[in-house]
Amino acid sequence: QVQVVESGGGLVQAGGSLRLSCTTSGLTFLKYRMAWFRQAPGKEREAVSCINWSGRSTYYADSVKGRFSISRDNANNTLYLQMNSLKPEDTAMYYCARDKMSEADCGRTLVSDFAYWGQGTQVTVAS
Repeated sequence: QVQVVESGGGLVQAGGSLRLSCTTSGLTFLKYRMAWFRQAPGKEREAVSCINWSGRSTYYADSVKGRFSISRDNANNTLYLQMNSLKPEDTAMYYCARDKMSEADCGRTLVSDFAYWGQGTQVTVAS
């Protein structure tokens, strides 16, 4: 049974930090790129950050560059997103997802490229 479970969200004041985690089971984690997406009410789901299987290729949305950092633990099938200097506009449901195809780099990160999704974890940043 495939499971993708995000955790670590919550309510934080602007300027604060959160660390999201995504644990997976029942699917191959190694050799696949992983990504974080977010969706705010009334808006489309957007890519926040991506990391390829080795960690050598990453992508960050312009809005989070310099504030967020993605990492992965291949031994424990876990993905992370360290979020610093949070802003109210970062408020959204954050989702973790695994790519459909193996060994892809993070040059382009589209929702349609990803097959396995978690239920999301809510991040709310108060001003």
